[in-house]
Amino acid sequence: MTKGMWDIIRSKYVASAVRANQYPEPTLIEAAFIGRSNVGKSSLINSLCRRNGLARVSSTPGKTQTINFYELEAKRMSEGLDERARFYLVDLPGYGFAKTNHNNKDQWSGFISKYLSESENLGVVCQLIDIRHKPMESDIECYKWLLSCGLNVQVVLTKADKLSKNAAMSQKALFRRELGLTDDQIITYSSTQHTMRGELIARIMNALADNGVEQE
Repeated sequence: MTKGMWDIIRSKYVASAVRANQYPEPTLIEAAFIGRSNVGKSSLINSLCRRNGLARVSSTPGKTQTINFYELEAKRMSEGLDERARFYLVDLPGYGFAKTNHNNKDQWSGFISKYLSESENLGVVCQLIDIRHKPMESDIECYKWLLSCGLNVQVVLTKADKLSKNAAMSQKALFRRELGLTDDQIITYSSTQHTMRGELIARIMNALADNGVEQE
C-alpha cells in the first residue's frame, strides 16, 4: 500500500433491494456504480476490491436486476496513523437491457431512479461507459439526468486494455468534449490489468470525504 493512499482492504456482500425499506442498516455513505448492460461493471467492482466473485460476472446483459449493497473498508497510513473508513458500494442494474419485457424495464427504471434521486447517503456515482464506442444516447441521457439530480458523477471508461494507448487517449478526449468534462471527472480503467485502480479509489474516497465518510 502506497503511503498516504487509500486502499480497499475488506469487502462483503450485504443486501439486495428494490425498495427503500430493504436497504441495509446501519446507514453508511454510498458510492454507486451504474452503466449500460455488459459494460464490465461486475468485473470492475471485483478488480477494485481485489476479490474475484464478489460481484457475479455474467455474459448475459442485464443480469443484475436488483440494487446490490457491498460493505467496503478502506485503509491508509497518514502521518504515522492507521486511518480506516467504511462505506457501501452500491451496484445498480444496467440501463439498455438486452432481454426483458417492457413492464420489467419500467419497474427497474422506477426503483433505480428513486434510489438515485432520493438517497440521503449517496456521495458519488461512478458512471461506467465502454471506451471502445462513441458516446451513446443512453449514456448521455443518463449523465445529464444524474447531474439534474445534483449528484457528483465520476465517469469511468471501462475496457481500456482493448485499445492502444493512443486510441484510448483519443476516446477519452472525445468523451470529455461530448459530456463537457474536466480531466478529474473522467478516468480510464482496465479490470484485467487493474490500471488506474489506486487513482479511482482515491477519487471515490475524496468524494466520500466531502460527504462525511465514516472514519475509524
